[in-house]
Amino acid sequence: MDNDVAARRAAHGWSQAELAKRLGVSRQTVISIERGRFDPSLPLAFRIARVFDARIEEVFDPGAES
Repeated sequence: MDNDVAARRAAHGWSQAELAKRLGVSRQTVISIERGRFDPSLPLAFRIARVFDARIEEVFDPGAES
């Protein structure tokens, strides 16, 4: 699943560590999500969308599944 987490994070001027802290996850989890290696759980996807003041569909593209 594609996402624009890295671009949104950069637009806010946050480091991966800062985003991880805001989400309550490890920096490694943020890295894995940004690189598309890990699809977040639904609760985590909602937290990610909320921290960026966006809808899940705006952050994640489910049509890009491999």
